[in-house]
Amino acid sequence: MKILMIAPEPFFEPRGTPFSEYHRIRALTELGHTVDLVTYPFGCDVSLPGLRLFRSLRPPFVKRIGIGPCWAKVPLDFLVACTALRRALSERYDVVHSHEEGSWFGVLIAAMLGVPHLYDMHSSLPQQLTNFSFSQSRTLARTFAWLERFVVRRSKVVVVICPHLAQVVREIEPGVRAVLIENAPGSGDVPVAGSGQRIRRELGVTADAPIILYTGTFEAYQGLDLLFAAARQVLDRRDDARFVLAGGRPEQVAMAREQAARAGIADAVIFAGQRPADEIPLFLDAADVLVSPRSTGTNTPLKIYQYLRSGRPIVATRLLTHTQVLNDEVAILTTATPEGFASGIVEALTDLDRARAVGDRARALADTKYSYEAYLSRTRQACDHLTAKSTPQVAGGVA
Repeated sequence: MKILMIAPEPFFEPRGTPFSEYHRIRALTELGHTVDLVTYPFGCDVSLPGLRLFRSLRPPFVKRIGIGPCWAKVPLDFLVACTALRRALSERYDVVHSHEEGSWFGVLIAAMLGVPHLYDMHSSLPQQLTNFSFSQSRTLARTFAWLERFVVRRSKVVVVICPHLAQVVREIEPGVRAVLIENAPGSGDVPVAGSGQRIRRELGVTADAPIILYTGTFEAYQGLDLLFAAARQVLDRRDDARFVLAGGRPEQVAMAREQAARAGIADAVIFAGQRPADEIPLFLDAADVLVSPRSTGTNTPLKIYQYLRSGRPIVATRLLTHTQVLNDEVAILTTATPEGFASGIVEALTDLDRARAVGDRARALADTKYSYEAYLSRTRQACDHLTAKSTPQVAGGVA
């Protein structure tokens, strides 16, 4: 198929949705399809066989775009829509494949061309308004909910990244085919044993001091306030422990430093800043425990799949955002309280037999259920549903 893909994100940047888009394109081109990608005027160019990149114009005074909803996306998305429409009128396409809010005009372009539409649903857009505390407007929330229903009902296939989103699709329109494709390949490479020694030297952490590692963005929903509150209690048991955080924009790191200081743990917290994706496996190898203190939301954090492949014990909150992938066999799940999270970290540091067993089972899960072969198979399945003459009902779950 010749695919017109619409991605209203900075492509490519090393963060969640762009990672997912990159690996979606990679899988599609490996399956023999070609992709014309229309995206924002920000990000690094990438080269993949079968991919052509078309960037929209940049609105005046807009130099970058952050994570989550923002008003700067309004003119950007309008310009992306104009670029996508020009592409649609310039060449013949077999399908329109839209990500996130790009689906709002992607379905219209697909209808205009008389081709099927695939909606790549990375999140529930109405829920984003709450997760990012963007707006309390009920009118805006209702508008986003209506647009979500509009897109789902007019898509032949909806790709979802977690089981919760599959449930959202079923509740909107049971007759639409939902295909679950977790973001496992987009999470990064597997750490090489011994490579983490470089990170310990760089950070000044001795070989016998345990490292509790967090990787990812510093957005409020990630739960860093919970991690800092728990760290104080962990340090009462292991005063040599070091909490290493890899990620965060400079202004977010500055705010997090203040949080750590207020919690009385400044000397035990090391902020490594944003790192290239190829350095994260070094941090994973250096770590003794991996943490995900997320306290809100329902989407599975991208980091979880890389955590699984590392074979290190994972401590995460026992919330849907984690339990869609994790269970007590492959992680130490805790309540979303400082006491509970601290107890989980201490258990991972002291019960070494359980920590090792949990890490081994996590790696085995990643090697089977979340392998690249499984990812490619699900992508092929989504393409097959697109070209089918009719869309079958979703029976008892996702395809």
